[in-house]
Amino acid sequence: MATITEIAQQLKDVDEYIVIIYAFNSTGKTRLSVAYKDITKAENGGNHAGVYYNAFSEDLFVWDNDEENDNENIKLDIKRSSLNKFYSLLNEDSIRDELLLYNPNFSFKLNPHADPEIGIESVTFFSVGEEDNSRKISRGEERIFIWCFFLALFKIEGWADVLDAHFFIDDPVSSLDDSNIFLTADKIVQLVENNFETNRKIILTTHHIGLFAVLFDRFNYGEKSGRYKPNSKSFMLKKQGEELELKEFKNEVFLFHLHLFQVLDEARKSQLFAFHFVLLRQLLENIASFLGKSQLKFVLEEIKLDKPEETIYMLNSLSHKKVFVPQFKEMNENEENTFNEIFEKLLVKYNFRF
Repeated sequence: MATITEIAQQLKDVDEYIVIIYAFNSTGKTRLSVAYKDITKAENGGNHAGVYYNAFSEDLFVWDNDEENDNENIKLDIKRSSLNKFYSLLNEDSIRDELLLYNPNFSFKLNPHADPEIGIESVTFFSVGEEDNSRKISRGEERIFIWCFFLALFKIEGWADVLDAHFFIDDPVSSLDDSNIFLTADKIVQLVENNFETNRKIILTTHHIGLFAVLFDRFNYGEKSGRYKPNSKSFMLKKQGEELELKEFKNEVFLFHLHLFQVLDEARKSQLFAFHFVLLRQLLENIASFLGKSQLKFVLEEIKLDKPEETIYMLNSLSHKKVFVPQFKEMNENEENTFNEIFEKLLVKYNFRF
């Protein structure tokens, strides 16, 4: 077990150029990117050595809903940062090129700031052919746009080509549907391909098992695995209390539902918290999806759980709270009994081995 700084140092010491890391939300992926930045800056005279895409990148974009004018001029404002000096070198076509793979149903225009040193002030979105009617895009579309904004920014001279030690990309796929997960995997593979001969390290962290699985397969068994596999490593970042462990994946098959079973079984033997209901819900949804069903009720009825409607209400209530916070809430007796009943009946019904 190790601290976040020690994990960052372990990553720094990895010789391979391609590193992908799977971790549950709240494990510390964003903190890891910050710790990695601090270590590499300290070794580079206090200067940045590489570039990053993480939650702080997304936080630079904030909606102005123009409430005073009945949402007439909705736009996505861009906060000022050290990146502003590069924005003036961006153009709409370069971002559209990155967006093209996602086949967006919106268009946009970049609104320049009067001061060239600030570059872009905001972005206005609209439906194709309705340039005079600004609108708000969905959360998923927003994440895609910001991701593609940074992909275009990576290609601007004077930034990523100068700070060329590494790309550190943290969770580029939150709020995306499954089809866009695969497209994002293609983008990351292309980023690797474009930088493969440069010896630049590319580190990706993700909570999405689909993205992790696709990339793991591409780098280890895909068409170009002959060149990628010797230069790549895959890990799971695990958390226990405040301590972390970076576990390397090699040739084993990673089955997400079995990993969830292991995590929940370990929690039952020590201490159950409210956030374990989030993981239990993920497990139930995974099983339901495998069986070709979309409803949790089907699985609960299959395992012959009493009062499945009431249990679904409890699952929904507990799993939609902000439970991934440092002040973990312990389950009460009723919640713990329900959790254990579901877990044990799943084992009996489906005979899982983990």
